Amino acid sequence: MRIAFAALVLLSVTASVSLAQLPASGSPLDGLETLRSFEAQRASSSDPNWRDGNADNRPIPPGETLTLAELEGPGRISHIWFTIAHDVPYYSRLLTLRIYWDGEEHPSVECPIGDFFAMGHGVDLPFESLPVAVSSDGRARNCYWPMPFRESARITVTNESSVPCGAIFYYIDWQALESLPEDTAYLHAMYRQEFPCVMGRNFLIADIEGRGHYVGTVQSVYHVSPGWYGEGDDFFFIDGEEEPRLRGTGTEDYFCDAWGFRQFSGPFYGVPLWEGYDTGDRSTAYLWHIADPIPFRESLRVEIEHKGSQSFPNGEWSGFIERDDLMSTVAFWYQAEPHKPWPALPPGPERLPFMERVIAQGEDLIEGASFLEAPIESQPISGASGGSQLFYRPGSEDGWVEVTFSLEGDLQGYIILRITHSWDYGRYRVSLDGENVGEWDLFSEDVVPTDHPIGLRSLAAGPHTLRFECVGKSADSQGYYFGFDAMSLRQPVYSRAPDVDLRTLQVERED
Repeated sequence: MRIAFAALVLLSVTASVSLAQLPASGSPLDGLETLRSFEAQRASSSDPNWRDGNADNRPIPPGETLTLAELEGPGRISHIWFTIAHDVPYYSRLLTLRIYWDGEEHPSVECPIGDFFAMGHGVDLPFESLPVAVSSDGRARNCYWPMPFRESARITVTNESSVPCGAIFYYIDWQALESLPEDTAYLHAMYRQEFPCVMGRNFLIADIEGRGHYVGTVQSVYHVSPGWYGEGDDFFFIDGEEEPRLRGTGTEDYFCDAWGFRQFSGPFYGVPLWEGYDTGDRSTAYLWHIADPIPFRESLRVEIEHKGSQSFPNGEWSGFIERDDLMSTVAFWYQAEPHKPWPALPPGPERLPFMERVIAQGEDLIEGASFLEAPIESQPISGASGGSQLFYRPGSEDGWVEVTFSLEGDLQGYIILRITHSWDYGRYRVSLDGENVGEWDLFSEDVVPTDHPIGLRSLAAGPHTLRFECVGKSADSQGYYFGFDAMSLRQPVYSRAPDVDLRTLQVERED
């Protein structure tokens, strides 16, 4: 599978030169012996003092915009790479990527940087697909969408968080060309959201005017109710047709899966984030219409229903109904310019479907902690919510740590434990107030604080106990170590009573 994926990525690069140059066999390696006529170019964050310097990144102050590249055409962007250091949780939803072709006033690409790379909610996770691939535990983002331009290209990133973005590293590889064919179209990507989805109306993914072809969809959903959201059908209205020419049979069907979702990735479709069917769970799915682009001559309207079912504590299911989950999408297409101006992008903080706050910081719980034998200490660590973590170093699988935290008032919401993964970490079972809430293998080749959701919970005011118990390690790990960053409470920006029956909220469909 990995060999096949590498071949497909190479195909995307060679396709950016010219599909017509590929031989009938279609092998992505064929044609590499043919001499190229373009000039290879690159815009990057490289230190201007390239002989001796190593300041190979750019900061972005809060509220400001960094111009990554201003390119003169004709040309074609063949590859973009990013990695970002930002201390704000969910930063990739708070950084906005914009791309302007040929001096246009309105950008042709405008969306949160994480969503452009097919991962919603501001989450960092690795996955592999043909036009985009994410590695290094979600921190290295690569894009292979071909992006031609005739006159110019301008690429910017805006920091819409309240604190500085410490560093953005980037490559933008492009080809300087003598000319482009007359029928060359430009890449477009547009973000939309509804928090919550509007009852009685389909979610609008894209509303396009002009000539082009549709090439992809990214959909992210935050569950406001337990159950299954994915029965909604997709509809493609082409060139002003009153009835959709392309009609789907369900959300997971459109994304080429079946019988619900599970986490996976592939060249053309995948679900890189899937947490489950409970309130507070999140998902992101993508589908690339690369083998099956959808042409339009005058216009294209893409909609999807937000239908499914609701589950209840007694085991009952509602049946087929509309749901008011929090949904966002990115539409990808190529079209001839000019394009229709889009609605204003929601500000960065309004693009987060939930708010999260720390209710227990690991390093603050060291005093008074109980543990077996090994040292316990505060350790500075990159990516931790407070800059440090509770660090425990047992020498065997017999190690355990217990910490106590206190709440001033009752809390209800989605609880997340942020626990570090590393090359010398063990496997740990975790309990909250004596209840087992999870068991995780904490081995990773890199040092990465990682979110571990434990679901929707009610916590009363007063003291609570967390116990972390070593139960072994993976064969690849070099030790039994453990690191606890924080416990957080996540609550959606749209909320209602958890016991509301969605069947009572059904409304007549809007025309």
